[in-house]
Amino acid sequence: MDDAYLDAVLSVVERVPAGRATTYGLIAEYLRDHSDPDLGVRDRGGPRQVGTVLARAGSGVPWWRVVDATGRPPVRHRVRALDELRAEGCPLTADGARVRLRDAVWLPD
Repeated sequence: MDDAYLDAVLSVVERVPAGRATTYGLIAEYLRDHSDPDLGVRDRGGPRQVGTVLARAGSGVPWWRVVDATGRPPVRHRVRALDELRAEGCPLTADGARVRLRDAVWLPD
């Protein structure tokens, strides 16, 4: 994975506002549709590649605001992610296990 793709993913994640969430797939789709082809980012990855970038990025970005298509945070960090989302006022399901994407989804502009 090259630096241009890594930077593009992190740039999108940094824009997700507190109290909102987006999905790995929405980020990948946005990058496919809106990246500058001169940067060589277009068509570089899907949801898994976005997840790989976030796993490598560590705590430098609000990674907990990115969930899977069902609203679930990453398994290995689920408790921490849900705690962060709850603290930000992000809408969660009644059982508190997932983000209510219908109410919380943020779409990159």
